Amino acid sequence: MEARLNLLGNAFAAKLLPKFVAAGRAVSGSTVPESTLELVRLRASQINGCGFCTDMHTKDALHAGETQTRLNLVAAWREATVFTDAERAALELAEQGTRIADAAGGVPDEVWARAAKHYDEDELMALVASIALINAFNRMNVMVQTPAGDYQPGQFA
Repeated sequence: MEARLNLLGNAFAAKLLPKFVAAGRAVSGSTVPESTLELVRLRASQINGCGFCTDMHTKDALHAGETQTRLNLVAAWREATVFTDAERAALELAEQGTRIADAAGGVPDEVWARAAKHYDEDELMALVASIALINAFNRMNVMVQTPAGDYQPGQFA
């Protein structure tokens, strides 16, 4: 597969994408565990069918010490016993925030309440921002058909 547009070689993308990346770095500086953020990014990428981002966040999570078992079970987190209650709440928020158009009224209050039991307001903002950012990256990569499989951990550091 060849991308419709090379996001790494386009002059306008070179101006735009660093701003998205900077926002992502700010989120990574939050007190939400990086492993939780990677699980959230991975789950949203799976839902959106973004091969590039699924590849990236699987590899980054493995590189950061996440287990293969947990990564294998992200798509089936409800049935898996390997996630904490806090991670489950973050994954549920990621799913609802990613599928926001599927539910009249957006993210249900009970989903938000479950997340708020485990995360303070700053952490909730970090999760919301991370979910919004990964959805933006997913949509860009899906629209331009960025191929998956060649990403190396830390490639964009």
